[in-house]
Amino acid sequence: MAGWGFDLIELPVEHPDDWDPRLAARVLEDHGLGASVSLVMGPGRELVAADRATVRATQDYLRRVVDAAHTVGARVVGGPAYASVGRTWRLSAAERAAAYAELAENLGPVLEHAASAGVVVGLEPLNRYETSLVNTLDQALEVIAPLPAEAIGLMLDVYHMNIEETDLVAAIHRASSRIAAVQVCANDRGAPGSDHLDWVRLLGALDEVGYSGPLVIESFTAENATIATAASIWRPLAATQDAIATDGLAHLEEVMSSA
Repeated sequence: MAGWGFDLIELPVEHPDDWDPRLAARVLEDHGLGASVSLVMGPGRELVAADRATVRATQDYLRRVVDAAHTVGARVVGGPAYASVGRTWRLSAAERAAAYAELAENLGPVLEHAASAGVVVGLEPLNRYETSLVNTLDQALEVIAPLPAEAIGLMLDVYHMNIEETDLVAAIHRASSRIAAVQVCANDRGAPGSDHLDWVRLLGALDEVGYSGPLVIESFTAENATIATAASIWRPLAATQDAIATDGLAHLEEVMSSA
């Protein structure tokens, strides 16, 4: 990764003991790489419309993710920190408002822990097929409005935004200073630049709102059954998995150098 020219690697924490944060920190330092950390809301991880035991277990998991981020020097922990991916249910306007209030309350202890560790939680809206709770940046802004800005912001994912936002650039401007992290990929989850998205305008909008954090190329492989099913990846998205990273990096650097 360092040899390809990347500055940072995003490390997912599906289970807190999957990898050793102290060892990861040493490996990253040896190669001059930074880190960001993503949380994984698998089955049974819920902060809304769940029993207290499930909520407490989810809060404990999120605190462990924050601890891992702190150890590897990551500034942000990002992901859908509200409900398990794939869980959907219908919500009236009143029910949604109540769910957002419940979410804010249940995020409170996690955010206190994050603030003490110097880590920001990036709340990530997901598309309609993966959640019914937080789909748009405006909805996410509603969730985090009453919460401390030093502990929570937004994680923008261009893949989900391409499905849910009617104007990606306008949405970026509305999110503005609350943007904590940005994940990028093509509209089909392939390499940025191999798609129909206007990367010049997208990166220009991030520059205009003063975002200075990393752009993380997030994609998945069809070769892993669990990942393929969770992300609906049924075919190769590039000639090789490595090409998604290297071609995407080359395109992003070209856009940034020419803007």
